[in-house]
Amino acid sequence: MRHQLAVLQRTVRRPRLRPSDRVFWVLLSHLWHGWAETVSIVHPETVIRWHRADFKLFWARKSRRHGPGRPAIAPEVRALIHRMAHANPLWGAPRIHGELLKLGLKISQAAVSKYLVRPNRPPSQNWRTFLANHVRHLVAVDFFLVPTMMFKVLFVFVVLAHDRRRVLHVNVTDAPTAPWTAQQIVEAFPWDTAPRYLLRDRDAIYGTVFSSRGQSLGIHEVKIAPRSPWQNPYVERLIGILRRDCLDHVVVLNEAHLRRLLRDYVLYYHTARTHLSLGKDSPQPRPVEHPDRGRIVQTPMVGGLHHRYTRRAA
Repeated sequence: MRHQLAVLQRTVRRPRLRPSDRVFWVLLSHLWHGWAETVSIVHPETVIRWHRADFKLFWARKSRRHGPGRPAIAPEVRALIHRMAHANPLWGAPRIHGELLKLGLKISQAAVSKYLVRPNRPPSQNWRTFLANHVRHLVAVDFFLVPTMMFKVLFVFVVLAHDRRRVLHVNVTDAPTAPWTAQQIVEAFPWDTAPRYLLRDRDAIYGTVFSSRGQSLGIHEVKIAPRSPWQNPYVERLIGILRRDCLDHVVVLNEAHLRRLLRDYVLYYHTARTHLSLGKDSPQPRPVEHPDRGRIVQTPMVGGLHHRYTRRAA
């Protein structure tokens, strides 16, 4: 092929063979009987295409893996990820990764996402507030509505502590009033447990009675701007969690049924549910259970809508 290119590069219109060329082809014909079948005159573009193909093959062979690579995830861990995703359809990779960390399994969140059997949900955002310096002395309150099976509207009042995202108090009523709301504050903070600051919106349901009761407990009210729920982010996020994790998946029968659902979910929320803002720990800290503690046991919570995973000795 090199000899063919050398002949083509000559400037004459019809290349003339030199004596050395004739000697080369005579010797080649004696040594290689099938030379005539492979001899061809090609265009320069063909040679460039051949060179590019050879270049790809050269670097593909040079860059191929020479060792075993990263160790694969154990089959039992992959099966556990699939089991968690199947038993908890509302969970994403961060929640499953938090549970695996609590079980003493060292695995990255990216690996959990890789082995999930369904697409990941969009990651939750981290909230910030200008009152972060007072987070240990700050609580937030709010109302949200829940319809029953007979289309009756119930009002749920929640009190949330910002430090560990703890639900301090939750109650249900069908006709909220200012005295009823003020009484909830008294029940949420018995004795000397009242916080320094209380964050709330400007709903007229709170009224003068609520403010007077808070002042008597030594609570300073911080009111957000009108129509600005993002200024009270933690309690708004809690309400969204209550809906997405529980209330959107059940039909509330009556007030007693709603109280029971909220009580069961708050227990799961405090003792089992991992939170991104808490370093993937629960409001009541959960110890890490290492593999030597025994096999993994699945415990249903909130009627089987969620589960807690612990280790138990055989």
